[in-house]
Amino acid sequence: MNFKRLETFIWVATLGSFRKAAEHQHTTQPAISNRIAALEDELGVRLFERESGHSKLTSKGQELLPYAEKIVFMAQQLRKRADRGASLSGILRLGVSETIVHSWLPRFFRELHETAPNLDVEITVDVSGNLRSGLLDRSLDLAFLMGPVSEPKVENRALCSFPLIWVASPELNLPNRLLDLKELAEWPIITYARNTKPFAEISQKFSELDELPARFYSSSSLAACRQLTLDGIGISTLPLSVIKHELESGRLIQLNTSWTPSELAFTASYSGTPFNPIAELAANLGVMVSDEYDRTTHHKKLSEDVKNDN
Repeated sequence: MNFKRLETFIWVATLGSFRKAAEHQHTTQPAISNRIAALEDELGVRLFERESGHSKLTSKGQELLPYAEKIVFMAQQLRKRADRGASLSGILRLGVSETIVHSWLPRFFRELHETAPNLDVEITVDVSGNLRSGLLDRSLDLAFLMGPVSEPKVENRALCSFPLIWVASPELNLPNRLLDLKELAEWPIITYARNTKPFAEISQKFSELDELPARFYSSSSLAACRQLTLDGIGISTLPLSVIKHELESGRLIQLNTSWTPSELAFTASYSGTPFNPIAELAANLGVMVSDEYDRTTHHKKLSEDVKNDN
C-alpha cells in the first residue's frame, strides 16, 4: 500500500479540501486527486464526497481514517527511531507571542539549530488569539502562546509563566506609596491588544470603579507599549522581561499597586494529528529552554532580594 496516498488521505480528511491538502504537501491539486482516486481503487471503496470546493468523508472513509492514521503514525515512529536525521529536516512554521520573543526565544533558536541544523523555520509573531487560529487552520505547526488551546487534537505542553508589573516613567512623578486603581485610572492604561486575556482582565477590573471609565491605549506590540510608557504617555503593566533594562537604568520605575493582573501562562501547543515529529521535537525543546529560563531568573531574583535585605 502506497504510504504517500495514506498521508494524502489523512490531510484531505483533516483540512476538508483537496486544494488545502495540495498546498500543505507542496504539490498540485490534480496530484492529490490522483492519489485519492488510486487509494479508492486499491481499497475498492469511496472515501470522499466532493461538494463545491469542500471534501467530506463518506461513512466508509470515517471508518477507515483511524486505521490510516495509525499506519502513518507507526511508520513515522519507525523512521524517527531508525534515522533521527530524517525527522529533523523540513520546515517548522512557528508562531510566537511577543512576550517570549523578549525572553527565552533566542536561546530556543540556538538549541534548535544545534539539534536540527538542516531545519528551516518560518516565524510568525502575533497575539495568542491569532496564533490559536493558525494552529487550528494548520497554517502553523507549533505555537508558543497564552494557552492552553482547548481542542481535542491539540497537544499542550506547559511553559514558564510571566508575572506582570505596573511601571511608569519617572517623569510622571507618581507617589512612592501604595496606589489604588482609582489613582492608576487618572492616566491612560497602556496595555495588550483588546482581543487578549490580559486586556479582558484589566478592563474588567477597572470597570468596577465608580468614577469615569479608564482610558486604554491597547496595542498588539509590546515594544510599542514599552515606548509609549517610556515617553510618559501613561502607565503600563508589562512582563519584567520586556522592561528589565529600562528598570535597571531608571528610565522606568515599578509602581507599588493594590492590584496586579494575573501571571501570563504560556503553552507550547501543536496538533497531535496527523503526527508531526518536528513540532513535537521543537515543543520539547521549548519546554526545556523555558524551564531553564524560569529557574535562572527565579534564582537571580532570590539573590537580588537577599542582597537588598542585607
